[in-house]
Amino acid sequence: MSAGACGDARARRTLPAPAVGGGAGDRNGAVPAAASDRCAPRSGGRTPPGRWGDRRRRRIGLLGGSFNPAHAGHRHVAEKALRALRLDEVWLLVSPGNPLKPSAGMAPFARRLASACRIADGRRIVASDWEARNGTRYTVDTLALLRRRFPRARFVLLLGADNLAQLPRWRRWTEIARRTPIAVLPRPGWTWRALAGQAARRLARHRRRPGALLAMAEDAGRHAPWAFVPAAERPESATAIRSAAASGWAA
Repeated sequence: MSAGACGDARARRTLPAPAVGGGAGDRNGAVPAAASDRCAPRSGGRTPPGRWGDRRRRRIGLLGGSFNPAHAGHRHVAEKALRALRLDEVWLLVSPGNPLKPSAGMAPFARRLASACRIADGRRIVASDWEARNGTRYTVDTLALLRRRFPRARFVLLLGADNLAQLPRWRRWTEIARRTPIAVLPRPGWTWRALAGQAARRLARHRRRPGALLAMAEDAGRHAPWAFVPAAERPESATAIRSAAASGWAA
């Protein structure tokens, strides 16, 4: 995932609740009530995950982030995870706000969600404003609510190597790692640093090969595994895209 995913920190800036009316999201992160309409399923596609969940059996990768904006690198990660982990779907969870990133330069939520919709295929890769609609801000809370709302789904948290390196800064990160399988994908400049970092060292005995990540049945008493998924490192960067499009928005 691109920096932050559903990223969290111990000290979090207070974010406003989703806006009640329609219209564009503001620079402070307020979310328009009709934001999810921008992700209407394409012909033959899937409906974005509903607020109240369902009981279908699926293997779902969760790729969270600011998506400021979403780009081909995000799509590459999602496609690689689908194949390597034999997932049914990848959900692009657009974060209402990420405390590990400065608010300066952060596009309105609706615009970031729209950029995620453009890289999704509406079938196996689906963009969603699920966190905003359910009022969750911390990854640990998002995952707990997803498990309650989708009790038969198997979730995998998809992280870029930069987020593995930052994982110890996330709220209750050891609980996240204990309860949710994690797949880590390369990120230029971060991969080897992350694999030698605090989180990787602490979780070393739980590391598995990618194909075995979901091989075992869920067991509340057993620590969830994690895996590194080898993949080509893509050069795309949201920061570089914003810099190149300083005079306007580029997706």
